Amino acid sequence: MSGGPPPIDFSGLIREGDLVVCGQATAEPVTLTEALMTQAAWLPPFRMMVGAVFSETFSAACASTVSFQSYGVIGSTRRLARAGRLDVIPSNYGAFCADFAAHRHRADVVLVQLAEADDGRLSAGLSNDYVIDAARGARLVIAEINPDAPFTFGAEWPEDVPIQMRVAARRPPVELASTPLDDVSRLIAAHAANLISDGSTLQFGVGRIPDAILSSLSHVRNLGIHSGLINDAVVDLIERGAVTNAEKGINAGTTVTNQVIGSQRLYRFVHENKAVAVRPTSYTHGQNVLARIDRLVAINSALQVGLDGSVNSETLNGVAVGAIGGQLDFVRGANASRGGRAIIALPATASDGTSRIVANVETVTTPRADVDAIVTEWGIAELRGCGLAERARRMIAIAAPGHRDALSAQARRSAG
Repeated sequence: MSGGPPPIDFSGLIREGDLVVCGQATAEPVTLTEALMTQAAWLPPFRMMVGAVFSETFSAACASTVSFQSYGVIGSTRRLARAGRLDVIPSNYGAFCADFAAHRHRADVVLVQLAEADDGRLSAGLSNDYVIDAARGARLVIAEINPDAPFTFGAEWPEDVPIQMRVAARRPPVELASTPLDDVSRLIAAHAANLISDGSTLQFGVGRIPDAILSSLSHVRNLGIHSGLINDAVVDLIERGAVTNAEKGINAGTTVTNQVIGSQRLYRFVHENKAVAVRPTSYTHGQNVLARIDRLVAINSALQVGLDGSVNSETLNGVAVGAIGGQLDFVRGANASRGGRAIIALPATASDGTSRIVANVETVTTPRADVDAIVTEWGIAELRGCGLAERARRMIAIAAPGHRDALSAQARRSAG
C-alpha cells in the first residue's frame, strides 16, 4: 500500500461477526482491501467473502481473526486454501450470485470499486456480479472511486442503492496478463477449433487453454460473445473482424459479459463502448437467456475427466483447488442452445505426470449426463448419446499414450 495515512480507518466500521463482501478479480477495490487487511488485527473478528482474486491482498499471513469464504479456489485464494483458511461454498456461480439477491447471503459491509463518468454517474465497471445485490441489504457500502477503471454499460450503479462512504483509489485496477501459450495448449486449440463454426457464440474462462482456442479462431466469421468474462484475446478477435455478434439470435452487435479481466488495453477498449455490455449474472448465466442464443459454444476446463465423462473441476486428493464456477451453468445452456456445443478442454497429463483422464473422478462438477465433447491434445471424444463402454473407449483414445493400457485395464475391471 502507498505511504502516508491510511485511506480509511475501519475501527468503528467493522463489527464483530460482520460479513464483509468485496469486489472480485479485476474489480477488487485494492485500496480498501489492503487497508482492511492491514488493520484487521486491531478489529473485531469478521468474515470476508472473496471471489476470484488476482491481487496479493489476501494471504495466510492475514490476521487470524479474519475467516475467509469463497465460491471456489481461483487465483491467489489458493494460498488461503493451502493454509486451511478458506471455506468453500460448493455452488454454481449463477446460484451463488442469486443467493445474494434472495438474501440467503447477507452482507453487512460491502467494498466496491466504481468508475465515475463526467456527469457523476457511477458504474461497477469491470464486474457486474453479486456485489450490487450484496450492497442492497448491507449496513455500510464503501466505494473506491477509481479514475482508471472503465465506465461500462450494463453495470451502472443503481440509484436506489446508497453509498455511505467514498474513497479515492491509490492505484489502477488489477490487471491479469495473458498466459504464454505452449505446444500442448496449441494442440488442444487446434482440435477444439474444429467444433466451432461460423456464427458460433462463445463462452470461455481464464487461462492458457481458452486463450489458445480464441487465438486459433481468426479464420472463423461472425462469431459472437456471451460469456462470464472477456479478456484481451476478445479485442484481438474483434479488431480482426472475426467477432461481429451478428448471428447470436439475441443482443445483435453487442459483446455480452459478466466480468472484464485483462490489461489496460482491454479496459480502454470497453470504456464507454456501447458495443460491450457488462450484464448481471442473472442475464449472463441465466438458463432462459442461454437457451435463446444460437450456436452457443461453451469452452471450459477441468482437473480430471472420468471414463464415463464425469468432469471434476474442484478437488484433487481431497483438497479444494478449483471451482464449480459457471461451468455447469454454461454446459447446460449450450446443450439447450440450437446448434450449441459444450466443450471441456484439458491437457491429458498433469504437471506431475499423472493422467488427467481417470477411471473415476473424485468430485463430480459436471455430471456425465450433461457432457458433450472432451478435448485433449490427443483428440476429441464426442460423448453425447454414447453408452458407457463406448465412452470409455473414446476417452482412452484421447488419454496420453503412456496411460492408455492402465486405463483400459481399469475399464475392463469395471465392466467385469
